[in-house]
Amino acid sequence: MRNSDTLRAIHQERGAKGLPLERVYRHLFDPERFLEAYGKIYRNFGAMTKGSTDETVDGMSLQKIQAIIALIRQERYVWTPVRRKDIPKANGKTRPLGIPTWSDKLVQEALRSILEPYYEQRFSTHSHGFRPQRGCHTALHEIKKHWKGTTWFIEGDIKGCFDNIDHTVLLQIIQRDIHDGRIARLIENLLKSGYMEHWQRRETFSGTPQGGIISPLLANIYLNELDRFLEDTLIPEYTRGKKRRTNPSYNRLTTAIHAARKQRKFDEVRRLTLLARGMPSTDRQDPGYRRLHFVRYADDFLLGFAGPKNEAEEIRDRIRSFLGDNLKLTLSDEKTLVTHATSDKAKFLGYEITAYRDDTRLAKGQRTINGVIGLLMPRKVLDQVREQYSSRGKILHKAEILHDTDYTIVQRFQSVLRGIYNYYCMASNVAQRMAMVKWVLETSLTKTLAHKHKCTVSQIYQKYKVTDSSPVCLQVIVDRPNKTPLIATFGGLSFVRKPDGITGLLDLPIETLWYGPGSNRSEAVDRLLASKCELCGEAGPLQAHHVRKLADLERPGHKPKAEWEKIMSARKRKTLMVCDRCHKDIHAGRHDGLRTRSSLESRVR
Repeated sequence: MRNSDTLRAIHQERGAKGLPLERVYRHLFDPERFLEAYGKIYRNFGAMTKGSTDETVDGMSLQKIQAIIALIRQERYVWTPVRRKDIPKANGKTRPLGIPTWSDKLVQEALRSILEPYYEQRFSTHSHGFRPQRGCHTALHEIKKHWKGTTWFIEGDIKGCFDNIDHTVLLQIIQRDIHDGRIARLIENLLKSGYMEHWQRRETFSGTPQGGIISPLLANIYLNELDRFLEDTLIPEYTRGKKRRTNPSYNRLTTAIHAARKQRKFDEVRRLTLLARGMPSTDRQDPGYRRLHFVRYADDFLLGFAGPKNEAEEIRDRIRSFLGDNLKLTLSDEKTLVTHATSDKAKFLGYEITAYRDDTRLAKGQRTINGVIGLLMPRKVLDQVREQYSSRGKILHKAEILHDTDYTIVQRFQSVLRGIYNYYCMASNVAQRMAMVKWVLETSLTKTLAHKHKCTVSQIYQKYKVTDSSPVCLQVIVDRPNKTPLIATFGGLSFVRKPDGITGLLDLPIETLWYGPGSNRSEAVDRLLASKCELCGEAGPLQAHHVRKLADLERPGHKPKAEWEKIMSARKRKTLMVCDRCHKDIHAGRHDGLRTRSSLESRVR
């Protein structure tokens, strides 16, 4: 078998050239691929979450990988129905989430590692959802940088996209690109594996299971057909002309201004200049000039069009027809809107997007802001924060966290503040909006601490306020003997706008955004392959013992630590590589280090 880096490079090259992949299924026989998959996903919080069976990452071993490969080699691997759980959405509705078993997660990650390098080269550069080193900020940055002069926004939202992906169409796309029937059958069996709800198995006739590791890739493969239609058909049809023709009325005014200046009629120059400043320099109705742009993030997409409204509506209708005829999907009528870029605001990825128009903003005598795209933080974000921390219009303390330490309480509020700012840092009005968000959170924080300590808010400020800090912040310091103190700070952030977002990788070519050479095994994989129990030192096959998080070992009221817990805490690792006997002893609650092991062995003798 070729090593992963070589195989990845081959798949990238074939994807970039538009060539199909062949004989792909055999790469699932490589144990190294499953070890890399384990090394990538074992840290995930959901690795310890049960699917429709009790299997989790705990107990992972080389023997389990070998058993999975044996079933795949014989084409006998059976996908387990996912456990369905409804999770709430921001609009009060729920979204079904499918939770696979650990073995299925492992196989999906191995399959994704084979297909993703190939498809990443085929995906549109205007697609940003669920892709390496891409995200909301890269999508917004593209709009801000390249959409100047947009007249109309076409907001698109596909109704129930992930639940309505047509299996037949998806498999046809995959079979067109991947010339390996066994891969197609494996994916088909995954799509039709069903789900468990109220202990009953349900069939799945459409859609990809939300929550599956490979589901985002399959959705992008499906929606890439829409990207290609937009990029290869609509954009060429609705893009023409190098620049708009000049406005004759504006030209006459500029000629008159030059003549008046030569005649030293400065009052007339000022009057004509004011008239020209309120008049466009180009013909906005120029039939020889059109521009169409698009950006897609998962099932949400936004188009920017420079042209008349009737053509913008025509573009929307053609997209609706393509989705219905070719992908069996439906546009949401209530969310698919044609919005005027200057007089209104489009909503995309939580931002409000508009095109500025202000004839009074000048630089060197010229208007500079007209047509520039503006990203705005909506007022709704502030209202949602206020509602979350208020009752009947009054900001209150958070009763559910009163039993936490002051350090933890401050950290919680700071994480909310920083998370909101990090997401909306590209907005032009981020400083104003975030100042109000900070005020709401700070009021709730101080009331929470005051309620906990049975004192006034003023006393909390006296105790925790950092007097020499600008901006104002609160700080809790926890002293530790022989260690550096723990410091939790609320505030201390300068809410400056970051036009490029927080990614830092916006302008890099796709080739450099991949994992790169040397995506080596993780430390956990090396320890699993060491074949030496980390508790008793016995040589032989190992199993990985996992805990969900180290904080569980430190929680109040927990019984005194066992020897294995002390080792995990000291190493600051959520895993221990142990032999089968030690692993059984841990789960039986009878493992207490080498003394227990030696006493057990003496009993056996």
